Amino acid sequence: MASKTASKDIITLRGSAAIVSEFFGYAANSILYNRGVYPEESFSRVKKYGLPMLLTQDEGVKSFLSEINSQLSEWLEAGKLQRVVLVIMSKATSEVLERWNFCIETDAEVIEKGISREKSDKEIMREIQAIMRQIASSITYLPCLDETCVFDVLAYTDKDVAVPFSWFESDPKLIANPQMVKLHSFDTRIHKVGTLVSYKDDEWDEE
Repeated sequence: MASKTASKDIITLRGSAAIVSEFFGYAANSILYNRGVYPEESFSRVKKYGLPMLLTQDEGVKSFLSEINSQLSEWLEAGKLQRVVLVIMSKATSEVLERWNFCIETDAEVIEKGISREKSDKEIMREIQAIMRQIASSITYLPCLDETCVFDVLAYTDKDVAVPFSWFESDPKLIANPQMVKLHSFDTRIHKVGTLVSYKDDEWDEE
């Protein structure tokens, strides 16, 4: 009788970069949906990570996120990406209301030596599921966004990175005296992604 062994999946640098950039695409869609940045009817339901997920059908947003993901994947493979921030702002005033931070730690040895790591796909998926569930429940712990909003994406890279012409230098779009909620993290054993949302809290400002 064959004995069962715990299965491990080989994670390459390119594979890890693909997992992280794909995660950001789905996370961004989920944030835009759950925070009401775009109308509910502009999203369609798909299944990903063993969960029902929402993806925008707005061609402009799809194209924007696709271009970002492609560039993030390239920087991740080079070990040059430190953080990605999705910023939600008031359309009328450009005031920053929320900053969704995705902090990235890269295994330097993998970059230098081109080696692989081992971790089961199921384990990675479980860790990502926990983050996606927290994003989906964000309405329970974040203030209501009761005005029309827009979003932007910031990338923090090593200084020696060549920046594509479609990207440009930006201020960090910080929030004064923000409240913060730390979310779960996931780890491919090559890239570790920590998640945190900071937000403007009017009640806190008035105290």
